[in-house]
Amino acid sequence: MPRLVHLLAAALLLAPVAVPAQPLPGGHWVTAWAGSVQGPYPSGYAVAQPDLSFALPNPAHGAHDQSMRMIVRPDVWGDVARLRFSNALGTQPVTLDAVHVALQLSGAALVPSTTRAVSFDGRPFVTLPPGAEVWSDPVALDYVVGDSGPLTWHAKAMTTSYLSRPGAGAAPAGDDSELGFPFSTTSWFLLDAVDMAMPPETKAIVAFGDSITDGTNTTLNGEDRWPDVLARRLHAAYGERVAVVNTGIGGNQVVGPALYAPDHPFAGGQAALQRLDRDVLGLSGVGTVIVLEGINDFGNDGNASPEAVEAGMKTLVARLRAALPGVRVVGATLTPALASSNPSHGSAAEETKRQTLNAFIRSGGVFDAVVDFDAATRDAGSGEMRAEFVPNSTTGGAGDKLHPNRAGYQAMAAAIPLMVVLPAP
Repeated sequence: MPRLVHLLAAALLLAPVAVPAQPLPGGHWVTAWAGSVQGPYPSGYAVAQPDLSFALPNPAHGAHDQSMRMIVRPDVWGDVARLRFSNALGTQPVTLDAVHVALQLSGAALVPSTTRAVSFDGRPFVTLPPGAEVWSDPVALDYVVGDSGPLTWHAKAMTTSYLSRPGAGAAPAGDDSELGFPFSTTSWFLLDAVDMAMPPETKAIVAFGDSITDGTNTTLNGEDRWPDVLARRLHAAYGERVAVVNTGIGGNQVVGPALYAPDHPFAGGQAALQRLDRDVLGLSGVGTVIVLEGINDFGNDGNASPEAVEAGMKTLVARLRAALPGVRVVGATLTPALASSNPSHGSAAEETKRQTLNAFIRSGGVFDAVVDFDAATRDAGSGEMRAEFVPNSTTGGAGDKLHPNRAGYQAMAAAIPLMVVLPAP
């Protein structure tokens, strides 16, 4: 699937927020990519992140008069696309200007003649007040005029994107070269969803979870998180009938934290129940949701009871069904964390809670179906993660017995019966 490069422009101007585009005649919008927002930068669990002190020297000021080329890979491809930009966790207005979409050639370089301008309700700019988001037509790069303020971002992209120098201004129109983008990042900023115009039967399958959905310990730029592998299996069987969308956030919890705000951030983002509207219900064409959450509620950062997480999951599923009649909600059992070297995980008490929640997921009657990631990754003798799934595929090294590696994510995806997650006709 081609990779899109996104140019976003944010200027501190005063303009009304654009009205989202209407569905297309004869088809509908389907979300083909998403990167759940968190922050503000630098709050979060970035992985293999280069030193951004030269590209973003002052987090409170955010980006300053510079361009961003955000690299994303839509799971399905249509003739028309639109983008969603978010200032959900910003503290001042951000105006998008000089936004373009293009195809990536290599690194920060673009395929010549693929750049297309993006408009917002017929205008080349739109202002997002703090807490706002806006849909646009196509997808592209990012340009910021003046200070953006604290940046809404997705920390753990596991994909390399590119930034210009502060003060460099907008990338010149038609400039496809990489020379204006000396800094790299493994995060996504401001852009949080891409829609494609697809036939009516196409539906999105949303993977809603924490770092084990976000892809910790998998291959940088390898597109081998378990939702990526599942997507390739589904496309081989059903073509473009489905798009798999990843809305995982590293460190996310079902019921915690109790407070989350730009001036009081939590590295794991808003609780699943708090972000559900934006990260699932706000997406397009959703037919199935796979829920893999809970282990962080039991770690030292959460320390919730199994009963609290079970109640949170019941609420989450009820809200999904109320907002999306006919949606298929699939529960996924939690993978092992016993003896993890991660300082927030690994205790025997956490393991007892994990087993209790897994029993609820399997037999509580809340979900339409269950996928057993625990059985796919747990060593039956030790109760820990299977040894071949532990070494870190991102940076090398021993791994942490909490996050699977590339082989572990493959095993998880392979354990999913495709008909279990396929949306209803």
